[in-house]
Amino acid sequence: MEKKELITIEHLTKVYPTGTGGFKALKDVNLKIRAEEFTGIVGPSGSGKTTLLNIVGSLDNPTEGKVTVLGLSIGHLTTKQAAKLRNEHIGFIFQTYNLLPVYTVYENVEFPLLLLKLPAQKRKELVMEALHWVNLSDKKDSRPSQLSGGESQRVAIARAIVKKPALILADEPTANLDAKNSHMILQIMVRMNEEIKTTFIFSTHDEKVMKYLKRTISLDDGKVAGDVTAGI
Repeated sequence: MEKKELITIEHLTKVYPTGTGGFKALKDVNLKIRAEEFTGIVGPSGSGKTTLLNIVGSLDNPTEGKVTVLGLSIGHLTTKQAAKLRNEHIGFIFQTYNLLPVYTVYENVEFPLLLLKLPAQKRKELVMEALHWVNLSDKKDSRPSQLSGGESQRVAIARAIVKKPALILADEPTANLDAKNSHMILQIMVRMNEEIKTTFIFSTHDEKVMKYLKRTISLDDGKVAGDVTAGI
């Protein structure tokens, strides 16, 4: 059965003001991404990967065109509506782990659930389930300063998945990791995609990540230069 469309991007252009008038980061981008995809947006630095991810994640708005995520038009959301979309339905993983240093691993993972006002017992169940997924249950009382880089990124993944979002956006998630930790983290994400049915979109130019992708969308100078699905 064909999966439903999660994201529709139509004639997307993004212009950032500059002293000379404006820099076009994205130029007439058209894409559709279905539920449960494991997709990467790849290309060199400056190709528009992070800009595209930020717009899909409602952290930025289109200059022209239309971006629809989970049935909502990104360019027409109020600040409050965009925050609600992110809080309830989107998980973010960045190359910098962005863990809160004064909080324990457990508290860092629990943080997104506090915004959803869930009961304490439900929060505990979800946090421990997420930590189990990334094999860090035994580190729940540790502080970020006591973790390795690989462990820190696994905590960031647990924080992203704890609310079981429909979509996870991962911006260069392996950039600060060695090959062993990169593969471990990518295998965790593949398992989540297959078992929990979470949709993943990566922004990356890491060859290690590219080997795991089921669909690869190439950007070059703000335009879609290629779109390849594995096995096709």
